[in-house]
Amino acid sequence: MHPRTRATLTSAGLALTLALTGCAADTRNGDSVSAEQDPSATPADEPSPSATPTPPTAAPADSSPTGRPTRSRTPLPTLGPPTGPPREPSDLRKKHLVAGRINRGGDGPCYGLITDDGQQYALHGAGLGTFGVGVVVRVTLGPADPAVDCGPGIPASIVKMSTVG
Repeated sequence: MHPRTRATLTSAGLALTLALTGCAADTRNGDSVSAEQDPSATPADEPSPSATPTPPTAAPADSSPTGRPTRSRTPLPTLGPPTGPPREPSDLRKKHLVAGRINRGGDGPCYGLITDDGQQYALHGAGLGTFGVGVVVRVTLGPADPAVDCGPGIPASIVKMSTVG
């Protein structure tokens, strides 16, 4: 369809819609009067009941010329600037899972571990393999065995230990 034809049809449809909804203005004497408010309108001016009314066309939707809906004019909500650093860690971590470097290693059953934040652990776990000093590991911790002393640090048993990277 040619763009000029489309514009003509759209304008004609809008005019028909305005006329059928009673919004067409009568500008006699410079006043704007709708067909329903016009006191000079007579029953002869109205369509006969036997005439089939033409259904009104839909009013143009709030859309762009391409037919896509336009963006809302209401601004999106935004968060304000932070008032300071978070008081609690923003990353959720499981308390029984730690990662760090082995500082007392070997073939077990005792290992020493230092996390990135400087926390030292004294870990106990038999049959886990050999982990040399400096190896980065991830450890799932269990409750400490009170009968075992693996040196300085927070005592804990090893549920699972694996190298990282």
